[in-house]
Amino acid sequence: MMTKPFEKTFPTSIYVHWPFCVTRCSYCDFVALEQHEPFQHEYHKALCQEVETFYGGAQGERPSPVQTIYFGGGTPSRYPEPMLEELFSTLFSHISLCDTPEITIEANPADITREKLAFWKYVGINRLSIGVQCLDDSVLQKLNRRQSVHDVLKAIDLASAVFDNISVDLMLGLPGLDDASWFNNTLATVVRWPITHISLYFLTIYEKTPIYFQLERKELVLPNEDSVVDWYERSVDYLDTHGFKQYEISNFAKQGYYSRHNKAYWDRKPYKGFGLGASSFDGVMRSTNTALLADYIKKGLPYSIVIPYTFEILTEKQILLEELMLGLRQSGGFDLQRVIYFLKSDEKEKLVHTILSLEVAGFIQRDNNRIWLTRKGMILENEIVSLLSEPW
Repeated sequence: MMTKPFEKTFPTSIYVHWPFCVTRCSYCDFVALEQHEPFQHEYHKALCQEVETFYGGAQGERPSPVQTIYFGGGTPSRYPEPMLEELFSTLFSHISLCDTPEITIEANPADITREKLAFWKYVGINRLSIGVQCLDDSVLQKLNRRQSVHDVLKAIDLASAVFDNISVDLMLGLPGLDDASWFNNTLATVVRWPITHISLYFLTIYEKTPIYFQLERKELVLPNEDSVVDWYERSVDYLDTHGFKQYEISNFAKQGYYSRHNKAYWDRKPYKGFGLGASSFDGVMRSTNTALLADYIKKGLPYSIVIPYTFEILTEKQILLEELMLGLRQSGGFDLQRVIYFLKSDEKEKLVHTILSLEVAGFIQRDNNRIWLTRKGMILENEIVSLLSEPW
């Protein structure tokens, strides 16, 4: 097993995973651990060890200045302050930052205090991503979210006094959320906040999550699919009229405030993930750390610790498929010529025929060799990617 996938270069985007949660949201399928606080210190030590091991083999080579750092989870807003400061110190002993780095932390509104905001700014964090989902207490309770609407409003007020780059997460298709509550309450309120970015996700039901079993037992009812599609289309228009321009299927930003870290993922730029279940990419290989806490911690091992991980080396066609899929997620689309160049004659013919059919149906638009999804097409992105990749 290789100890480090990045043999020649160091990525300029870094992800750090803090998996601990006080309570787990009912829809969550991430690597997140509820009520595991006693393991925080050991996990933090292993996290610092992973950073040391990754950069320790540089042998005098200084990595390129880092552009973005993203703390995700779990609930990274619960990362104990002395430990977080030590992690920053460990990172900064090996890396330098570009002149205008983007350093983001995900935060639960219930965790946000004046003191914590001041600390985050002190260590270098300059962007917040706050999990709001909706502004309806009864719906938040159904999701086992830890915050109330009061917590959210207070958090936005406090955060906007310290940070000028704030993103919020919202979620469509939640059980118990109706048209009036979504548009007249949640969206109408959110667009008036002093924020720069909105991520708008569809609720996804994963097997074996609490919400999956609640739906199986008929304890919850989801809005019908046609309503959710209609809400999405109207939401995109509503956000646009309030200055939040769509640049990716689920992401909207004011001018100059798109998520640079997420853009690195969508543009297939190399990134390094530290922590439990974290993924890394070096351009041709994807690797994922173990999701087992005991394997990650490996008690008592020195800085030469090797975190167990799995990896996959992508083929040329897998790379092209990723470029197509990730390109279509973005408003700029993808370069058709780049894909066609590698296809056989019959594959090219099938692909062009599919593209023409999708264009006539109003799902895609085309300008010479550039192809992108229409509003209608974005809702069916997965199905369209599947159709376009069939000839391969």
